[in-house]
Amino acid sequence: MNRSLLSSLVLILSLGLPIQAQTPAPAPAAANPAPTPTPSPKAKPRVQLLTSYGPVVVELEPDLAPVTVANFLKYVKDGFYKGTIFHRVIDGFMVQGGGLLETLEEKPTREPILNEAPSTFKAGLTNTRGTISMARTGQPHSASSQFFINIVDNSRLDFRDMSSEGYGYCAFGRVVAGMEAMDKIAKVKTEWRRGTGDIPVFAVRLKDAVILPAQ
Repeated sequence: MNRSLLSSLVLILSLGLPIQAQTPAPAPAAANPAPTPTPSPKAKPRVQLLTSYGPVVVELEPDLAPVTVANFLKYVKDGFYKGTIFHRVIDGFMVQGGGLLETLEEKPTREPILNEAPSTFKAGLTNTRGTISMARTGQPHSASSQFFINIVDNSRLDFRDMSSEGYGYCAFGRVVAGMEAMDKIAKVKTEWRRGTGDIPVFAVRLKDAVILPAQ
């Protein structure tokens, strides 16, 4: 140790001054920090349709068709579908229900809703096999309670343009269990009755529709 440093140390000790401690170096960052947990995806609502040919479960898309899904769920919660029938059945096309009683009397409904087909089509939710879509009249925004399930891919029902002819039919979910029941329904014998075709000879009942617990 050189003489000047030694003299300084002796002076500090003789005066009783504290010796400054060295600041410890920060701990090195972890090489592989723990990843931030990824939030679980939000569960989509599911509804079980209890048909006379077996249960069918549909999973709905509220983020893509918020108005349509909310409307459908309201009818389900109100018990509207209990005791209705699938009144229009066309093999190789679709099965329609959700509005008529076995007497073919139409149940009173709420006001029609906005047709969300343009936005759902853009998002990729189209009228493919197994999807559930809203039935309507020739007016684009006339859907209320009735729905249909596509038995095959029906691209001709998709949105094409903003005209009445091209507006399309809004798909708002898909069958995730029980599609075999819908395939059986599609094969039933139909007839003309009261001036309307494609009505099953023997009633195909929708006994009830219930919302399933979130998974």
